Amino acid sequence: MPAGWDPAAGFEGLNPNQLSDSDPRAQQLLARMRKLWDEAPVNPAMDGRNVRLPGYVVPLEEGRNGLREFLLVPYFGACIHTPPPPANQIIHVVLDKPTRLAKSMDAVWLTGVLRTGREKTEMGQSAYRMQGTGLELYTEKRQ
Repeated sequence: MPAGWDPAAGFEGLNPNQLSDSDPRAQQLLARMRKLWDEAPVNPAMDGRNVRLPGYVVPLEEGRNGLREFLLVPYFGACIHTPPPPANQIIHVVLDKPTRLAKSMDAVWLTGVLRTGREKTEMGQSAYRMQGTGLELYTEKRQ
């Protein structure tokens, strides 16, 4: 995320937990939040950087040969529960080669060149994309 950007800005004092899902105020709040988060700013300094990032897998395309396309999200359960994280916390990934190594919500390390670019999927809006060159299951220490 860019320095100084706060995903909670503009929502101070609001408590959506006090509203039922069917309350029109809750639906308006969710629509407002979704718009702001889908348009969340990127960090332009990250564009073109070769990175190794941890995150969780949300599959988008999985075929006979394994996982090929997914969203990398910052916390367990993101995009499965609503709402998805802000777009600047989601990376749309297409792997060079499909893999059977990871499945839904596995914690992984992803390697590749990070690019800015928005992509809308059924699981959420991403503000970054990556042609993944390396994927391994998450461990705290590099093997």
